[in-house]
Amino acid sequence: MNVLVDTSIWSLALRRKGGAVSRDEAALVQELTNLVEEGRVCIIGAIRQELLRGARTSGNFERLKSAFRRFPDLVPETADYEQAVELELPLRKHGISGAPTDLLICAVALARKLAVFSADRDFERFRKVVPLQLHSPARRP
Repeated sequence: MNVLVDTSIWSLALRRKGGAVSRDEAALVQELTNLVEEGRVCIIGAIRQELLRGARTSGNFERLKSAFRRFPDLVPETADYEQAVELELPLRKHGISGAPTDLLICAVALARKLAVFSADRDFERFRKVVPLQLHSPARRP
């Protein structure tokens, strides 16, 4: 199964120095590396935009832009945007709020049968209400 990787995972891999990550965070970064090597990574334009916004210099921006060109965007359709809003209704009913980008990630993942890989605990809360599949690091020999 392909995996829609959220900004929170990419940020761990891109912005933290080796000694600044916990064991759990290191496992997430290693899993991202494995997914990239297996060709299973997907992103959407909103995630790309969030990642590129993290660049502090034009040189850093150009390096990030070049690195992320290898991952084609899944392009959300009108139905995905509508589904993102529809997902918000039952979530609100359960007292759960979600950022528009996170809800779009959920809608795209559901429509395309993708798992979401995120370090953001909001997705775990969403899963209590919507049939979202989350990806977690596999135990490898």
